[in-house]
Amino acid sequence: MLAKVSMITATVAAAATLGVSAHAQDKVLNLYSARHYQTDEAMYENFTRTTGIKINRVDADDAGIVARLRAEGAASPADVIMLVDAARLAVADSQGLFQPIKSARLDAAIPANLRATATPDGVTWTGFSTRARVIVYDPMRLKAADVATYEQLADPKLKGMVCTRSGSHPYNLSLFATVVERLGDEKGEAWLKGVVANMARDPKGGDTDQIKGVASGECGVALTNTYYVARLIKSSKPEDRAVMEKVRVVFPNQGTSGTHVNIAGAAVAKHAKNRDNAVQFMEFLASPFAQDYFANGNNEFPAAKGVKIDNPAISAMGGDNFKAETVPLGVVAKNMTKVQQMMDRAGYK
Repeated sequence: MLAKVSMITATVAAAATLGVSAHAQDKVLNLYSARHYQTDEAMYENFTRTTGIKINRVDADDAGIVARLRAEGAASPADVIMLVDAARLAVADSQGLFQPIKSARLDAAIPANLRATATPDGVTWTGFSTRARVIVYDPMRLKAADVATYEQLADPKLKGMVCTRSGSHPYNLSLFATVVERLGDEKGEAWLKGVVANMARDPKGGDTDQIKGVASGECGVALTNTYYVARLIKSSKPEDRAVMEKVRVVFPNQGTSGTHVNIAGAAVAKHAKNRDNAVQFMEFLASPFAQDYFANGNNEFPAAKGVKIDNPAISAMGGDNFKAETVPLGVVAKNMTKVQQMMDRAGYK
C-alpha cells in the first residue's frame, strides 16, 4: 500500500494537539493505522458508541508509520499501532516502538502462534486477522498433486514454471522463514536454491501479477495471498473473471504442517498516553463483532478462536475449513535476518 502522504501532512500539525487531548480527556484513543478499508469505519464507530472513547486516526503505510513513531519518540501521541504482516510488526517491535501488555481476554481469544512471543511482562503485538499464502497453478500444465506442498516448488519437475514477487517482500520472507523453521537451516536453504532454479523469470510485480502470469501462460505456478485471489473472484471486470477461469488454487501442506498464514495486527505504542483505552481497544478487536469487520474488510480470516465469517469468495477458493500451520509467528520473526542471508546465497532476488 502507498502512504497517504497528503493525510500524513495534514495531521502532522495536529500531533501536538492529539497529545494534549490525550491528557485533557480520558475518552480518547490515538490510532496509527496501515489498514485503509471502508468496513473498518463501522468497526471504529461501534467501539466509540459502546465505550464513549473517541478514535483519532492517522493513516499511512507500514513504513511511514514506523518512521513517524521513531521521529516522534517519547512525544508521540500514538496509543495503538496497526500494521500488516508479522515481519513488519517484528521489525517495529525490535526497534522498541511497542510495549508489552497483559490481557486475559486476548490470551483466551487469540491463539498464541498469532502473537509475539510472550515474556514475563506480557505480549507486545497481536494478530487480529489472518491471510493464507496459497499456490495458484495452471491446470493445463499441472495437476493439484504436483503443487500440493510448498516443498514441491523446489521439485525439478517444475523447472521454468515458478513465479513469485520479490523474495525479500515480507509476504514471502515470512513464508520462507516458516519453511526454514520447519525443515531446519540446511534443508531450508537447499529448498530456497531449488525454488530459484525453477523460476520462470526473475521475481517481479505483486501477487496479482503472479496470478495473471499463470493465467497468461508465462508461469505455471505462483505464490499469492488469498485476499488477492478473492479480489479477482469478486471483481466486476470481465478480464479479472477470465483470469480466474484459467487458474486453480491449492491450500498447501494440508496433509502435513498446514498452509502458511500471516497476520494483520496491532500493538500498544511504547509511549501511549491512553494505555487503558488502548488495551480496551485491543480487546475489542478480538470480539466476534470486530473480527467480522476486521477480516471481511480485506477478504481475510478471523484470528480469534471459534469466529466464522461468511465470504463467498473465500468459499469459492476452498478456504472455509483449511488446515493452517501452527508455527509461532513470533519465533518465525526472529529468523528473518538469517533467512534473508540464505536467500542472498541462493540468488533469490
